[in-house]
Amino acid sequence: MDDDLKQSPLHDEHLKLGARLVPFAGWQMPVQYEGIMPEHKAVRSSLGVFDISHMGQLFVRCATPDVACRWLDGLLTNNVAKLEPGDGQYTVLLNDRGGVIDDLIIYRENATDYFLVVNASKVDEDFAWMQAHLSNAEIAFTNQSSEFAAMAVQGPKAAESFVALFGADATLPARFCMGAITTDAGDVIICRTGYTGEDGYELFCPADMGPAWWRRCLDAGAAPTGLGARDSLRLEKCYPLNGNDLSPDHTPLEAGLGFAVDLNKSAFIGREVLVQQKADGLPQRLVALKQLGKSAPPRPGYAVFFGDLQVGTLCSGGVSPTLGFGVSLAYIPAGHNQIGTPLEVEIRGKRFPAEVVKKPFV
Repeated sequence: MDDDLKQSPLHDEHLKLGARLVPFAGWQMPVQYEGIMPEHKAVRSSLGVFDISHMGQLFVRCATPDVACRWLDGLLTNNVAKLEPGDGQYTVLLNDRGGVIDDLIIYRENATDYFLVVNASKVDEDFAWMQAHLSNAEIAFTNQSSEFAAMAVQGPKAAESFVALFGADATLPARFCMGAITTDAGDVIICRTGYTGEDGYELFCPADMGPAWWRRCLDAGAAPTGLGARDSLRLEKCYPLNGNDLSPDHTPLEAGLGFAVDLNKSAFIGREVLVQQKADGLPQRLVALKQLGKSAPPRPGYAVFFGDLQVGTLCSGGVSPTLGFGVSLAYIPAGHNQIGTPLEVEIRGKRFPAEVVKKPFV
């Protein structure tokens, strides 16, 4: 393993479980334990827990009401002003061209303070971009990512596991909300989102308490689950992956994230590009492709054809463990991206039939 890779606070726990570790976003992370298929099925049918300590935690604090809110609303696509204390929302950070720097979740802790959860590979870039656009000296903007361990508990039995962890008197936040809980193992932040399409919550705790909370999650019935199943789970739900499906060269409208863009806001970085693009019509869209018939697994980088014309390249792809056939995502230009459009994916030098289908796959 590369000595430059960061290690999760849960690293030793992964070794004890025999995890296969791989480089990911500058970290040494578990890709699987028992195997991608059983881990995927555990999350869909019961409960799994992922180490997400590699993701970033940024905090925005300001004593003066509305100052931080106005600054964040000028940077992010969604409407931060609509958040009540304890609420969260999915949103996007854009460059000047309207391209995606990062997709993230922002929570409003109280009247003046905010908590941002950002992608692992984008922590430094996000922080630098936002710091460069800091509009008011009153705002304290900090990157506290190294201080936290984090895990995502996902699956139909998530609510049951929460009771096992915190007791029947503890309150599990509503969907896309957050809360703080004081326990005998220190204070934790609980956020209720997820990246699998199942019920679940994220637990953020001091880094040195991470191993204890990880073991508690396992004792509560969660199967240890790696990045491999995390990818297959999110792909079945057509959740985009930054760096694959989201990039500085594509707008959130092209990526199908219009629900996280509020063009009624008067100004945010990249807004003018999105307004113009919506008026002109989207030149391309990120669509879901279903393989028709038997084929080798579709993978990122494979070419997509309409007849003899290459119309795109796969951003994400693999075999759906739930459905048993190949599924993928690709940016396809207008005229070829309507549901039902027949296409072909070139896999190992041979083309296999595919079709544009409605999102999500499951």
